[in-house]
Amino acid sequence: MTIPIDQPEGGMSLALAVVASSNAPLLLLDGDLVVIAASESFCHEFQIDPGQVPNRKLMDLGSGEWNLRRLSSLLQATASGRADIRAYEIDLTREGQEPRRLVLNAQKLQYGDTDQVRLLLSVSDVTDARLAEKLKDDLLREKAILLQEIQHRVANSLQIIASILMQSARAVQSEETRAHLQSAHGRVLSIASVQQQLAVSRLGDVHLRSYFTQLCQSLEASMIHDPEKLSIEVTVDDSAAKANVSVSLGLIVTELVINALKHAFPGDRSGKIVVDYRSDDTKWSMSVSDDGVGVSSDPKFSKPGLGTGIVDAMAKQLDATFATVAGNPGTKVSITHS
Repeated sequence: MTIPIDQPEGGMSLALAVVASSNAPLLLLDGDLVVIAASESFCHEFQIDPGQVPNRKLMDLGSGEWNLRRLSSLLQATASGRADIRAYEIDLTREGQEPRRLVLNAQKLQYGDTDQVRLLLSVSDVTDARLAEKLKDDLLREKAILLQEIQHRVANSLQIIASILMQSARAVQSEETRAHLQSAHGRVLSIASVQQQLAVSRLGDVHLRSYFTQLCQSLEASMIHDPEKLSIEVTVDDSAAKANVSVSLGLIVTELVINALKHAFPGDRSGKIVVDYRSDDTKWSMSVSDDGVGVSSDPKFSKPGLGTGIVDAMAKQLDATFATVAGNPGTKVSITHS
């Protein structure tokens, strides 16, 4: 079927033929926004009688659904050369039908006759695409909520496991078994803390100051019997880290703090542990230091244990270096990424 068009002269004949036969919804308008030609696809897409199209103003097409003041103003500005319509979105509402989301592009044609203004208006229906985008966003949001709920439940379960380990540690008679249970309790507690931080951060960056503070408060509450003698201080800048990085950092802090509590203050000795973190762009450094008895010179007691192996593995995972130096007094363990 051919859409009736005006009978032009000269170079516009080909343009009119192209518009009329286009598979895309197109309109050719004059300076007064009167339709000179319309593609068959435009009439089919918007259910307009082809016989009603030529020599009618755009705002009169259909049942008046194209009578949009803002669109008319933009087209008139385009006709005068003051503007171009690029990816302009409108909602086309027709009686008895669902609104359609349209993307419009319009430009003033340049050809030999400068006295006659011609505008080419293209129309794309993006309703289904927008609906698909919304569905995708809704699914991603639902997934994030479900994952957050899982993290919350995992954190609660880990807290319960940590409590059971501590109760077991208090009940056993063997000091060695009690020490192992307390170490396991501290490690489980650290993972529970990072799970809580991940839930709060909504899967985004984890703010390290609050994370380390909460982590050390948990370790302090569960492993320090007399806060007047032993304390843990956290000095962290405003840094934040990705969730997977914060997991490794949390495990490192847990292992180093537990190690200091176990070995740095024998015989009911008093003291302080300091957890420090600083970053500058991609460079960062973290340390756990104490003012305890320091590293023993006896190889029997200075042999690396499970905690040291965990810290070394986590440091390598972060592409960082791990070093232990003697303090004055005490010991300082540093993790550096440069």
